[in-house]
Amino acid sequence: MDPVRIIKQYYAPESLACRILLMHSRAVSEKALEIAGRVKHLHPDSEFIREAAMLHDIGIFMTDEPQIGCHGKKKYICHGYLGRELLEREGFSKHALVCERHVGVGITLKDIEENNLPLPKRDMIPLSVEEQIICFADKFFSKDAEFLQKEKPLDAVRAAIAKFGRHKLKRFDDWAKMFGN
Repeated sequence: MDPVRIIKQYYAPESLACRILLMHSRAVSEKALEIAGRVKHLHPDSEFIREAAMLHDIGIFMTDEPQIGCHGKKKYICHGYLGRELLEREGFSKHALVCERHVGVGITLKDIEENNLPLPKRDMIPLSVEEQIICFADKFFSKDAEFLQKEKPLDAVRAAIAKFGRHKLKRFDDWAKMFGN
């Protein structure tokens, strides 16, 4: 499987969205593989992590985020489930779950209902060690110029996650202990 080839099926190669997506995805993939190397006792599938980390944000082009070159109709929070649908159509159902489950530190059905989020009514929580590693690694990078390729400090990541509740921060902190960040 060639993640870049799949991305270029949906993104014009020279577009702003493609350039940002590839830079962000490579940074996340490198960090996720570094983490996988530290937790070999958990038996993570490094090849799957490399592929899925490259594809985790493939759904962004369907969202309305003009500052990163995306001119779709959906809210950005939808990019996860949209990426899942896209990769399921491509025949990559395991990779598709990473797309859906990486948003935030995972989104529960309760989160969706209580906040009236425009998402399918289901839990979207990283379950496998590979999903958790990719989700965790993703939190250290964003698609803005400052942190596109430069890693955010742990304190900044924790502060951003804490805004969504103590239970979200606890999940992140549990991963930080498990993955040794």
